[in-house]
Amino acid sequence: MMSDTDEVKSSETMEFQAEVKQLLDIVINSLYTDREIFLRELISNAADALEKFRYLRLTEKDVRDSELPLEIKIEVDEKEKTITITDTGIGMSKEEIVENLGTIAHSGSRAFLRHLAETDKKDVNLIGQFGVGFYSAFMVAGRVRVLTRSYSPGRQGYVWVSDGTGNYSLSVREDLSRGTSILLELKEEAGEFASPDKIKNIIKKYSGFVPFPITVNGEKVNTVQAIWSLNKNEIKEEEYNEFYKYIANAFEEPMYRLHFSADAPLSINALLFVPENNFERYGFGKMEPGVNLYCRKVLIQQQAEGLLPEWLRFLKGVLDSEEIPLNISRETMQDSALMAKLRRVVTGRFLKFLAEQAKNDSDKYVKFWDTFGMFLKEGATSDFQHRKDIAPLLRFESSKSEPGKYTSLGEYVTRMKDEQKNIYFINGPNREIIEAGPYLEAFRIRDVEVIYTHEPIDDFVLSNLAEFEGKKLVSADQSELDLPEAKETVQDNEEKLDSLSLANLTTWLQQTLEGKVNEVRESHRLVDSPAVLINLDNYMTGTMQRVMQMVNNDSAGLARKALEINPKHKLIKGLAELRNKDEEFARLAAEQLYDNALIAAGLIADPRGMVDRMYRILERAVKI
Repeated sequence: MMSDTDEVKSSETMEFQAEVKQLLDIVINSLYTDREIFLRELISNAADALEKFRYLRLTEKDVRDSELPLEIKIEVDEKEKTITITDTGIGMSKEEIVENLGTIAHSGSRAFLRHLAETDKKDVNLIGQFGVGFYSAFMVAGRVRVLTRSYSPGRQGYVWVSDGTGNYSLSVREDLSRGTSILLELKEEAGEFASPDKIKNIIKKYSGFVPFPITVNGEKVNTVQAIWSLNKNEIKEEEYNEFYKYIANAFEEPMYRLHFSADAPLSINALLFVPENNFERYGFGKMEPGVNLYCRKVLIQQQAEGLLPEWLRFLKGVLDSEEIPLNISRETMQDSALMAKLRRVVTGRFLKFLAEQAKNDSDKYVKFWDTFGMFLKEGATSDFQHRKDIAPLLRFESSKSEPGKYTSLGEYVTRMKDEQKNIYFINGPNREIIEAGPYLEAFRIRDVEVIYTHEPIDDFVLSNLAEFEGKKLVSADQSELDLPEAKETVQDNEEKLDSLSLANLTTWLQQTLEGKVNEVRESHRLVDSPAVLINLDNYMTGTMQRVMQMVNNDSAGLARKALEINPKHKLIKGLAELRNKDEEFARLAAEQLYDNALIAAGLIADPRGMVDRMYRILERAVKI
């Protein structure tokens, strides 16, 4: 550590520019929410100085001290409570010191101060990107010394000293090498930063991927390479896996990996991973966003909210872009059109990647779907911008798929009959219950495929999509179905109720079930079942009604319903006769017919009345 007694040739005291005094007050007292940010800012400045010198060494022939290694050294003195950050970058001349540390050279800084003056408040969320990171040192340091010498031939070294108040001193120093050393004399309340372990942890958190060696008391800290900035051909599979385990704090290897770079419309380097497991589906709570935002390999925001749509929160990885607008402290991103474009580009690229994986290895994609499909469904219902790109990635069982196997909407369309206009779906707890119910009869007899949905969200997804490749998505329990002509069946030869008896029965059932159904009518879709409940409101699927039923605790009155009866079924023909012979018993049968239809629709809320009625029907059956 260099002391105040070291030789200086001359010394002068200079006043800070008035705007700098304002900035210092803001930075020290209210700008940063976490004091450890100071180290990230100083390391970032050091890395910029090294990067500039590396460029000059390549472009200029006569660069002094080119034999010095490009590195950042940090010395922590626990006893003296000091931290020294040294880089071998371009350094500064006297003029540059005064301009960079004593004045505000950038118009953006002045604009920021004008905003403060006009609004009389410190609204840091409106700050644009400009360099005042150095001043963050005064959050933890009572006194700061900067020892620097420019790389330019013939330049002298200088020592800049300030306590962050009204002035600073500037002295000449002859024995300095190229680069800059910043010595922080820590405040008493910032003594925690005099710990080498604390400093190492901060570096690993924010600056672990800086492209120059960083040592703390001689020990190299940034040992993990920023592989997202490398060409994919330079990276081995095990390096990808180790990097994933590092940034995701994981033990297993990832399921998928997407590494891409783009120059237009934005400069992006991204490395995204899909984990092996989804703990959210096991009830461990909602995941936090898993992608970290970097700018030139310096962490800007860990687990950055708003960087990607919320439904992609399962992704882990890194996104690095030089074009991100930041507030002055780099701690939050401004809401801007540029950020929206970044989100759109990365989301679109990931969805394209998933489509490629689904095509190239369908079995592996099924594993992804089983694990993370819930997030794609969430995106299909909430993200209008990407809904059409998500739709081909959805997977469901269908009447044409084998049990436990999935099909896509695209595959469904390729199997559609020429005269078929719509894509049909029906919801049920499982395949067996769906296929045992009455809603598939009209489709089965016409050999029309129906998608099976099992989760409540599935119907919301398909209803929100509304159409796919020009085909409407229609729930099979809707009242009006535009189906092809049915082939002739054995049931077609069954004699049905005559028109008058059918009209009388439907009128009587309408009166008997008043308040439960809005309409009773002849069914043209039933084959084997006596009756079925149909939604008259086409926007309301059975699933939506079941969800509303759970909220309202009501099995009726949530949607307009029609009871369709099969005039060829023996039970319906028998009921038409029974109502003339024993109307009381016929009413019991009619109410049970309605409850059975409710059960088939998954809408039975309280079975107690049905159980009592069944006992009375059984009593009649055994003639008690």
